[in-house]
Amino acid sequence: MSERFLVVPVAQADESAFGDATDGDSVFDAGAGEERRGSVPILQYSREPNKYGDGNPRESSPFINNTDDKGTLYDGKNMALFEEEMDSNPMVSSLLSKLANYTNLTQGVREHEEADEDEGAKKQTVKSPQMGTFIGVYLPCLQNILGVILFLRMTWIVGTAGILESFIIVFMCCSCTMLTAISMSAIATNGVVPAGGSYYMISRSLGPEFGGAVGLCFYLGTTFAGAMYILGTIEILLTYIVPSAAIFKAEEKAQEADALLNNMRVYGTCCLTLMSLVVFVGVKYVNKLALVFLACVVLSILAIYAGVIKTIFEPPVFPVCLLGNRTLQNHGFDKCMKTEIIDNVTVTTKLWSLFCQGPELNASCNEYFTLNNVTEIQGIPGLTSGVISENMWGSYGPAGMLVEKAVPSVPASASPQDQYMPYVVNDITAFFTLLVGIYFPSVTGIMAGSNRSGDLRDAQRSIPIGTILAIATTTVIYLSCVVLFGACIEGVLLRDKFGDSVKGNLVIGTLSWPSPWVIVIGSFFSCCGAGLQSLTGAPRLLQAIARDGIVPFLEVFGHGKANGEPTWALLLTALICESGILIASLDAVAPILSMFFLMCYLFVNLACALQTLLRTPNWRPRFKFYHWALSFLGMSLCLALMFISSWYYALVAMLIAGCIYKYIEYRGAEKEWGDGIRGLSLNAARYALIRLEEAPPHTKNWRPQLLVLLNLDSELSVKHPRLLSFTTQLKAGKGLTIVGSVLEGTYLTRDTDAKRAEQNIKSAMAAEKTKGFCHVVVSSNLRDGFSHLIQSAGLGGMKHNSVLMAWPAKWKQSNDPQSWRNFIETVQETTAAHQALLVAKNVDSFPHQERLGEGTIDVWWIVHDGGMLMLLPFLLQQHKVWRKCKMRIFTVAQLDDNSIQMKKDLQMFLYHLRLNAEVEVVEMHDSDISAFTYEKTLVMEQRSQMLKQMQLSRTEREREAQLIHDRNTASHAALNDKADVSPERVHMTWTKDKFCTERNRNREPYSNMAVRDLFNMKPEWESLNQSNVRCMHTAVKLNEVVVNKSQGAHLVLLNMPGPPKNRGGDENYMEFLEVLMEGLNRVLLVRGGGREVITIYS
Repeated sequence: MSERFLVVPVAQADESAFGDATDGDSVFDAGAGEERRGSVPILQYSREPNKYGDGNPRESSPFINNTDDKGTLYDGKNMALFEEEMDSNPMVSSLLSKLANYTNLTQGVREHEEADEDEGAKKQTVKSPQMGTFIGVYLPCLQNILGVILFLRMTWIVGTAGILESFIIVFMCCSCTMLTAISMSAIATNGVVPAGGSYYMISRSLGPEFGGAVGLCFYLGTTFAGAMYILGTIEILLTYIVPSAAIFKAEEKAQEADALLNNMRVYGTCCLTLMSLVVFVGVKYVNKLALVFLACVVLSILAIYAGVIKTIFEPPVFPVCLLGNRTLQNHGFDKCMKTEIIDNVTVTTKLWSLFCQGPELNASCNEYFTLNNVTEIQGIPGLTSGVISENMWGSYGPAGMLVEKAVPSVPASASPQDQYMPYVVNDITAFFTLLVGIYFPSVTGIMAGSNRSGDLRDAQRSIPIGTILAIATTTVIYLSCVVLFGACIEGVLLRDKFGDSVKGNLVIGTLSWPSPWVIVIGSFFSCCGAGLQSLTGAPRLLQAIARDGIVPFLEVFGHGKANGEPTWALLLTALICESGILIASLDAVAPILSMFFLMCYLFVNLACALQTLLRTPNWRPRFKFYHWALSFLGMSLCLALMFISSWYYALVAMLIAGCIYKYIEYRGAEKEWGDGIRGLSLNAARYALIRLEEAPPHTKNWRPQLLVLLNLDSELSVKHPRLLSFTTQLKAGKGLTIVGSVLEGTYLTRDTDAKRAEQNIKSAMAAEKTKGFCHVVVSSNLRDGFSHLIQSAGLGGMKHNSVLMAWPAKWKQSNDPQSWRNFIETVQETTAAHQALLVAKNVDSFPHQERLGEGTIDVWWIVHDGGMLMLLPFLLQQHKVWRKCKMRIFTVAQLDDNSIQMKKDLQMFLYHLRLNAEVEVVEMHDSDISAFTYEKTLVMEQRSQMLKQMQLSRTEREREAQLIHDRNTASHAALNDKADVSPERVHMTWTKDKFCTERNRNREPYSNMAVRDLFNMKPEWESLNQSNVRCMHTAVKLNEVVVNKSQGAHLVLLNMPGPPKNRGGDENYMEFLEVLMEGLNRVLLVRGGGREVITIYS
């Protein structure tokens, strides 16, 4: 968790704290003491959401490495043993007061009416928070949980689903929030939680990717909640308070639904504009009215309970008119009868006119109206009436289905005119899962307490108690309401969503005491207040996310007015809220915000379960009544409710969260918040590494795990960045890549250089899109450093098996032989470590990210190296840069080889390997050693001798002379040893018979060479080492063939000859390689690691 601190200078504040700072034995000098007396910096914790950013990826501590007030940390001689550590590690005695008073205190959002910009920067004292559990957590949670769904949809849900299924719906949703509250309490009490509520908790527990995704989901949920509350406000206004205010009026019954939606859109937009202006002008009014809105909710609920108790003695009179078993809308008539007798004359009522073509008794009437009688029943029969048994089971149906009571009636043939009759019908298709989605918003709002953590006296005690008590209270209210509504209200009235059968009264209002207007007015103000709270909280949540800097395109919403008001965030919130209002249906908006809240609660449970299972050392919540199983159950319940409510909304919400997650992962700022996902990754990595250690990978799973050895220039920048480009093209993001480099010196003196070099290499890796790890070693010399990297890079089973390095192009110009000796010793060490070696010549001419045109990758397969030469071109062709290149394989045939059969065999081998390549067999016959070869060898040996004389001391010269003598006397033995190396060591594909024949054939010309070339040799050629002459001959002849065939290739892959076993031939080895690659642009020398890396088997 990254803290933010303000350094506030306090002049002359702690002058006495320095005591005898100028005393002779003091660790501080007098000048420093004077400077400290002038101004003592005081650290003051700031919890204003991310005002100062969280840009530092590491955790910043207010106590360690703080040099601002180190003058007060040590005084006296008793602790002289720790004197040198006082600058970075303060004394506990001087720090205890800070530790004890460390708080998550916030200065809050200053309203612009009260902002005093002149004193803003000088403000040093902040009022300590005084809110307790009841005022700070319990009441806000109660206000946020109880709301529009209870007043407008609860009776309809009970009537449609029945008491049992409604009880299940309420119990599931309340259980979900209770389990989430338990998890949230554990997270909230695990240390200091600044403002930001659920977003802060999730982002610091699950990391910036999950935090950003869930934070934005929570923001969208809060914004759509604002739209839902505004729609609820307008529904109450137009349906129950002033129906005459409707702008759009339906001329026919079929148009009533469209007219209502259009009225909701117009009035909702006006209401949203008005509320946004109120929030923009002064949030303090919203906060001051919060208690008034809460009082409205509490009074309304008390009125409901009072009305239920009153129904036992005196049920209220709200008659419901039935025609047969069909419920009638009680708008166009006042008497529930077909005819009445006035002055002994039977006359028709207004109800007659609604079903007949005229008021006459002989007028033509609707068939069902003629066949059935009109009856009147009590809408609120009372608690003791026994109606509870009728309401026990659900009554689902499609849109347009008549609301009917289970009483006998005379059926009539269906008529298209029925839809125009004043029947009460279902306005939407009702089913169980839809009701879950509509109901769930009534249990949200459990985060209200954690959002106010900065204003609480003891947040770690108040949040769990207040939140869980609020959920328990509301759960009791909801469950009791389900039972009481089903026990007191007639079923047809419960299913009448808008109260049309009781003259347009709010159904829950008919039950209340002393008047239905208590509920109507109370619910109206409750919805207004909840809408204002949503429009106040959502922009601040978006501002907190934007100021965290994890979502780059949201940074503009982190800015606001001079006093911190999130103006741009409020504008975006209003626009999103308007999209919800344009939907215009409360029943359609509710499932949308259910998804976003459920997504948020799911990740709160996941965070708690993850932290508990990982047992991270910092996971020490004060709230002890939690368990990972409860969190897992809560998470499963949230996921189940998402798909129960609406599977397609659930998929859309998860897609949105997934897109935000991936966006933050690729484009967001890097944050290190010590999150649980990082801990999970560490555990998974540890488990995988232990599994990898059990056995080496099979040939089918083998891929080059590269150690890239880089050279740095004097500025500690990468000399050959194209080496990293080639790595990217070869790896294509798969497998392990370790990029290493060595600095000469000691770590104590060059630690800062090592860190800077590591940063430079990481920057180069990012520029070249190389994914891997960076490792910079400081060693006394380069040779030892590279040796350490080759031996120790990697961990467990994740170790490199191949080394990639650049060819030392300027080794001839260098007067220091150590440069090419380091190269040769690196080659020798990779061979000893059984690691493959790749050496790139002219690496700066290798392609960067531009795609190559059509061309070839030429492979010269001289000796078998385990298949590396064939595997590497295939891997390169997988990358877009080399995709258009074709592979050609050349192999060399000797005099007695059947080149035609060799070509057929090689083609069949490639077919079994599933590789597409052109095959060509090049014949190299024995020929006399040319004068050019002798001259090359002579120049090479003269140069070697000159370098030795320049570099060797007298003692070394004597030692070198002895080595030369030993080498000359044993030259024939060395030749024999070289020929006798086992096939396994040089990875030959020949049979034993063929190998013996070849060895004898090679010996014969060498034994007669002196006789054959005796008359052609110059005098200075006679002293040449014949082994060097033969090696040079091979290099020259092979180079001629390769240049002839592959000079135009995009890349040439060659077998790399093995280094000499004795130190004496090092410089000659470099010359042989130089001659071998002469005239070729891009060359990759390949030396196998001693194992098969490609197989014909599946």
